[in-house]
Amino acid sequence: MKILLLEDDTALANILVDFLQDEYEVVQTYSMEKALQHAEDEKFELYIFDINVPDGDGISLLRELRDFNDETPTIFITAFHDTKYLKSAFESGGNDFIKKPFDIEELAQRIENIKRHFGLDSLVILHDGIIFDTKTHSLRIDERTIKLTHKENDCLHYFYKNRHRVISSDELLQNFWEFEDMPSDDAIRTIVKNLRKHIGKEHIVNIRGEGYKFE
Repeated sequence: MKILLLEDDTALANILVDFLQDEYEVVQTYSMEKALQHAEDEKFELYIFDINVPDGDGISLLRELRDFNDETPTIFITAFHDTKYLKSAFESGGNDFIKKPFDIEELAQRIENIKRHFGLDSLVILHDGIIFDTKTHSLRIDERTIKLTHKENDCLHYFYKNRHRVISSDELLQNFWEFEDMPSDDAIRTIVKNLRKHIGKEHIVNIRGEGYKFE
């Protein structure tokens, strides 16, 4: 799992990177502007954002990312204890919130909870008898193993992580293709058709005029 960490406290940032990189790939920055650039250039499975940084704040950063259909799960870190910041953090699209000072194990448990909720472990149980291995790009259905293409793997994982909402074709195209290489909607329809053939059409539902929803 790849994590983007935005934290301007040098000592805390070093502690967090040392702890997290034992298990995860970590990209760390002190700057909101640089964090935005990393988020645009790379794919992350989790954001950990400090609310208050010298050139802005994590809440504004997440709002901007959410405006571009970036649904990456996000944990906010803050020294503020005023509930208005908690409210703003969740309204911006945050998924969890931890106050300084905190025990490093508390952060670890919050990350584990995010992983369970968003299917970020390499093995994901999609349904009874259907196990999705995101690392090997494969589905295990009863005794069969089905290999997925890279894009099928990415799209299925994205559907699962965002199973609480409808995903448009445009959102999928923007997330998985560079602008200059972006295909037509037919590419998404083909991927969805193939995934439905493997896991059942009842699990990826077509919402007419809006997109698709994982059930």
